[in-house]
Amino acid sequence: MKFFKPILAGAHRKDRIIACIGAGLGIIVTVIVCASIPHEIADLPIIVAPLGASAVLAFAVPSSPLAQPWPVIGGNIISTLIGVAVFQAIPVLTIAAGVAVGAAILAMSMLRCLHPPGGAAALTAVIGSQSIHMAGYAFAFVPMGINSITLVVAAMLFHRMSGHSYPHQLIAPFPLPTTGVQLQDIDAALEDMHESFDIAREDLEALLSLAEHHAAQRQGSA
Repeated sequence: MKFFKPILAGAHRKDRIIACIGAGLGIIVTVIVCASIPHEIADLPIIVAPLGASAVLAFAVPSSPLAQPWPVIGGNIISTLIGVAVFQAIPVLTIAAGVAVGAAILAMSMLRCLHPPGGAAALTAVIGSQSIHMAGYAFAFVPMGINSITLVVAAMLFHRMSGHSYPHQLIAPFPLPTTGVQLQDIDAALEDMHESFDIAREDLEALLSLAEHHAAQRQGSA
């Protein structure tokens, strides 16, 4: 039965259900916490839409490099700051929208906080409401920064209770055999493929070493 069958490697149906509960609770907590913080601009949103995408990453794929605390917090805040700057510098909305998203990706990549919702955060700063434009750079911190920090703290607490590590902690790999694939071979293969994958290089090494360990056990028991 393919219904509700996870498409991510290593995912299980139980984990997906737990992620749904966690994301829901995380957003609820974020709204409650941020609603208690007074805003100088009355129409400023309590929570911003990109946080929904951040919740998907932080709760559904907590091991992803894109979902770690620094990418969530830094990616959202930095991208919002860039979006505000671009909106104020470029009067043509169509051009500003494209420049903001592209510049946000560049900045997040250089600062090691690439976070897909950051693109939406930058775009929100450009095409958002009048109250968002009135807030200016402060919008990057309230509500965007407070939203992001609250969501990360909620994710940390939830994953601790559900038995997952967040921030992600690498499982120590088994030593790779000297005659097998080495770390430099993994790097070379990644270079040859010319693609980016949503897995840390260290996790890939650990996965490969564990796979070789299980293969050796299977061959030994055959």
